[in-house]
Amino acid sequence: MIRVLGCHGSIAARCHTTSFLLDDDILIDAGSGVGELRLDELARIDHILLSHSHLDHILSVPLLADSVIRLRMGGKGLADLRPICIHALPETLKALQQHIFNGVIWPDFTRLPTAAHPILTLREIHVGDVLNFKARGGCPDRQVTVLPAAHTVPGVGFGVHTPQGLWVYTGDTGPNPALWQALQGQPIAELVIETAFGNDEAHLADISGHLSPQSLARELLQLDGSVSVYITHPKPGEVPAVLSQIRALDSRHRIEPLREGQRFGEALPGAAR
Repeated sequence: MIRVLGCHGSIAARCHTTSFLLDDDILIDAGSGVGELRLDELARIDHILLSHSHLDHILSVPLLADSVIRLRMGGKGLADLRPICIHALPETLKALQQHIFNGVIWPDFTRLPTAAHPILTLREIHVGDVLNFKARGGCPDRQVTVLPAAHTVPGVGFGVHTPQGLWVYTGDTGPNPALWQALQGQPIAELVIETAFGNDEAHLADISGHLSPQSLARELLQLDGSVSVYITHPKPGEVPAVLSQIRALDSRHRIEPLREGQRFGEALPGAAR
């Protein structure tokens, strides 16, 4: 099951930045929406998949690390500390190490509580990788494909394999021919795609590596057949205008706004590790 924790491009009351929870142990991006989880829910997270290095997608990583150390020891001491693995492009991991876990913005939790037993570990991923995650308690394993994105910094999207097809999250992206090439011939259960600006600010979307309704329409032409499309990443104060422009599109697809608290699917099977 995938739970939407945050789906906005910025913050306001009841509006959180991007994060999704896959089952109960995998975060896909770690924006302010992670703060919707209880402490015991935070302590169950074993993996964080980051689409890119921008603050609205990574800001909860350092706070999460600080919150769960004692719980993830289970009262057994450092030797039993279960680290959380961050999966991201090499450039994203480098940005985290240089600009967040640098002892100035935040302590280096890739070396704390100790270098031998850190709360965070780092794993490089690359476009085209297929990530396999073991599930606990007899639940099905999960499989996630790393998809290309086209943003102002190196970025990716993710495709979660489900019985109905791929649940696709584009990450932050502008026009992205490589994504549609990667998805060609694959069944898509749902497409979560960003539209960060209205058409009146299409020039800002173009220079900042985002989509507007008019560029979204061109992107959706690349899809085969009819797909359920969910819009993410509008700014809180601009949601009505952006959605009005999107709904005016002449599209063969069902297009809806993504909503915080929304859930997709049941337990998600994939290949065993």
